Amino acid sequence: MSDHEDEKTIAEDLVVTKYKMAGEIVNRVLKHVVSKCVVSASVRDICAEGDALLEEETCKVFKKEKEMKKGIAFPVCASVNNCINHYSPLASEGDTILAEGDLVKIDIGAHIDGFIAVAGHTVVVGASKENRVKGRRADVVLAAYNASEAALRLVRPGNCNFAVTDTVTKIAEVYKCKPVEGMLSFQLQQGRIDGEKTIVQNPTEAQRKEVEKQDFETHEVYGIDVIISTGDGQGREQEARVTVFRKTDETYNLKLKASREFYSKSGEFVAQFKFTVLLMPSGQHKITGLPFDTDLFESEYKIEDPELKQVITASISNKNAKKKKKKAEKEAATVVKSED
Repeated sequence: MSDHEDEKTIAEDLVVTKYKMAGEIVNRVLKHVVSKCVVSASVRDICAEGDALLEEETCKVFKKEKEMKKGIAFPVCASVNNCINHYSPLASEGDTILAEGDLVKIDIGAHIDGFIAVAGHTVVVGASKENRVKGRRADVVLAAYNASEAALRLVRPGNCNFAVTDTVTKIAEVYKCKPVEGMLSFQLQQGRIDGEKTIVQNPTEAQRKEVEKQDFETHEVYGIDVIISTGDGQGREQEARVTVFRKTDETYNLKLKASREFYSKSGEFVAQFKFTVLLMPSGQHKITGLPFDTDLFESEYKIEDPELKQVITASISNKNAKKKKKKAEKEAATVVKSED
């Protein structure tokens, strides 16, 4: 039997439960970590506290299953302003202290039995209804948020990965921003945070040729990662010690990943929204991500294109599938009553 035939998917209720539990943990910890992003807070402390909380929360579930692996799938990172991702300083290294107006991207992931839930959220330190975010910070955050909302609706059976790639670029352009070049979103599979299918954003010509056109299918799971920059979209690797690693496919030896601190040009801003979505027969089921208040952000740009507006506001539920499910449940109830 092949690995594909062996693979557990969300066609099984228990697998869905494990994904949802991981998602609920991620959301709780993410909410806590975001609340810690205040003036004078230490990024190093925020990341350490988030990691400890992830471990603590995942230990509380499936206690009887002694052999079941669970815990951190992606360590808490808090990347500030022009830093794109993977910033999680060690205790032995320098720190970043948050200031008013800093744009902070929180990246996080947990797993239950290898079923992974990831999330990312952008917060601006000190933002409130009385102190709204304006200028390029507002542009890039709204671009990333709206692009992520469009991506959620486009990642559905029958669509292909490049439909997401192209729409994210179009929305970023509305806000005079660019998606960070070559960033990938992955299909999530048991024990794999970087599964077989991928979605690339702002690809170079070479990358567009390398990434195959792939269709989304029911019972697949994706970690959708939208990262937008006010700059040219090209990251530059910072000379800093690597603190985020990944396991190799078959062994437990840690292998270096290109996961240093990636920086765009100084003075630019980068925003991120990331979520986990289950492609269920009833529609897309988003299991991670925090509510986002667009009223805190004021941009001179606005999405006017009717097609883009339609994508962003489209329903993510499959009404026909829900009707069929209700009909089946009704018929089942009728059968049970007649047997009584």
